[in-house]
Amino acid sequence: MQRMKLYGMHQAFKAVVEHHKDAELSPDELISQLVDAEHDDRYNRKINRLLKMARFRYKAALEDVSYDHGRNLDRNTLIRLGECLYISNAENILITGSTGVGKSYIACALGIQACYQEHKVMYFNTSRLLSQLKLAKADGSYVRAMRKLQKQDLIILDDFGLQPINQQNSHILLELVEDRYNLSSMIITSQIPVERWYELIEEKTLADAIMDRVVHHSHNIVLKGESMRKKMTKKK
Repeated sequence: MQRMKLYGMHQAFKAVVEHHKDAELSPDELISQLVDAEHDDRYNRKINRLLKMARFRYKAALEDVSYDHGRNLDRNTLIRLGECLYISNAENILITGSTGVGKSYIACALGIQACYQEHKVMYFNTSRLLSQLKLAKADGSYVRAMRKLQKQDLIILDDFGLQPINQQNSHILLELVEDRYNLSSMIITSQIPVERWYELIEEKTLADAIMDRVVHHSHNIVLKGESMRKKMTKKK
């Protein structure tokens, strides 16, 4: 079992033998128990691998999201998004609101939920990703980097629009968005309202193309209220 990398099955078989339960189980029950153990072990290892590769900013969970009055956050909407049908439909989620209201936390919670459903996810700070891809163009690794991004079921772009997007970054962003349009999903968080994103992109021709692909078939969450960081400080 170990040589065949059936680690879950091996551990379950050891437990059965050590506790002398093998005599109590029928052959069907024993095989069923071993197969279930192997399935669970493979699932858990896969989820841990997906979570590690995603590099989330927060260890967030949808169950821990606050729905306090004034946040403008609907519980049913978030629960439905947690089912990840938007990924199957290649739709985007746009989360906006002032600093500290919990945009990044909700994005990470949705991303982690997607990992639990065995989707490939990667989290990025938008400015850092664009800088990395700009460097990749210079050292010849750009095509490989874009191909890796293209394989992800979901990409999270956090803190979009903190800096204006120049012409070179506009071309990179358009290519990233074009690769995912109608094929896979993005979650984008920003302090800037969606209707003002067009102004952030210097090259207006590219801005039209980017916005059309991003906003089309998207779910909008507009968070309001007091900074969650301030609330936590007050509680402490």
